[in-house]
Amino acid sequence: MTPALLVLEDGRVFRGTAYGATGETFGEMVFNTGMTGYQETLTDPSYARQIVAMTSPHIGNTGVNAEDPESARIQVAGYVVREPARVASNWRATGSLGSLLREQGIVGIAIPGTRALTRHLRDRGAMRAGVFSGPDALAPGEDALLERVRTSPSMEGADLARDVSAAEPYVVAAQGEKRFTVAAVDLGIKAMTPYRMSERGCEVHVLPAASTAEDILALNPDGVFFSNGPGDPAAAGYAVDALRGVLDAGKPFFGICFGNQIFGRALGLGTYKLRFGHRGINQPVQDRTTGKVDVSAHNHGFAVDAPTDGPFDTPYGRAEVSHVNLNDGCVEGLRLLDRPAFSVQYHPEAAAGPHDASGLFDRFCDLMEASK
Repeated sequence: MTPALLVLEDGRVFRGTAYGATGETFGEMVFNTGMTGYQETLTDPSYARQIVAMTSPHIGNTGVNAEDPESARIQVAGYVVREPARVASNWRATGSLGSLLREQGIVGIAIPGTRALTRHLRDRGAMRAGVFSGPDALAPGEDALLERVRTSPSMEGADLARDVSAAEPYVVAAQGEKRFTVAAVDLGIKAMTPYRMSERGCEVHVLPAASTAEDILALNPDGVFFSNGPGDPAAAGYAVDALRGVLDAGKPFFGICFGNQIFGRALGLGTYKLRFGHRGINQPVQDRTTGKVDVSAHNHGFAVDAPTDGPFDTPYGRAEVSHVNLNDGCVEGLRLLDRPAFSVQYHPEAAAGPHDASGLFDRFCDLMEASK
């Protein structure tokens, strides 16, 4: 039982035992409320440079497998759990979560107080943190470790999309008859997202985060998609510029999560950092047009600042807030009223999470069909 410490920026310290690799790691301390899907969470590129605490008390029960990852590796900076599973038991399992964390060098900690940690973050907000385990990591003492946490990079102003994006373009073929060509800009895309589009007959050309409007439009796509991803949207001006070129060309557009924030900034709106963000698979979102409520999967620490009291003017015509979060009123979707473009702040690919919002991919296909 190797001793470990979780040190928060405000001086709060949680003691526990090492889980996964031993050593040290730094990142933004956040929590995820999902009861399932820990493997998808760990491999979601949107969690880059974040230490994730799971509020579900037992983690690792079903082990890990080769089908569920959302990227080629674990993306979180660190991992905090209450009680790691001592035995992995599932017919799909090919290994244990603890072993995978060790193999990929992910420093984690098991603490008895994940509930106390979550309540602390809900009160004080997400903040920088560090996980330290083993004699060498703990040797400097708590005061010295706290100082190192306070000098670690902040999430505000961080441009991380280019760090997690594909280095080269690749293609996900359409399943069955090809109906559309989609240019998908990878700002931290999850593997399930282009798969969901391919199910609907889309040939998806996944492009690196820094792709320009010229790169995107050179594919002559029927539609353009901007993915989820990590970091501060205010630091991704290159993506905003590319999207403005797409909107100028009149191409149908669909964005999710980080893509929603980039869409907002392309329309001239601001973005801001949420107090502790939305991370989990149980967020209630209302479509303001129909009144329908979807329970949805989220992973974001930033949001769009937009007027919710009616349509507003943008350089691309009128726009409106299409979806809102019923927990805190946060903007969860935008759409243009005079051009074929819309976005949502959540994850309709349902990995891992509810399937309520999967119809948004159909809506994107409808826009492309109408624009043909």
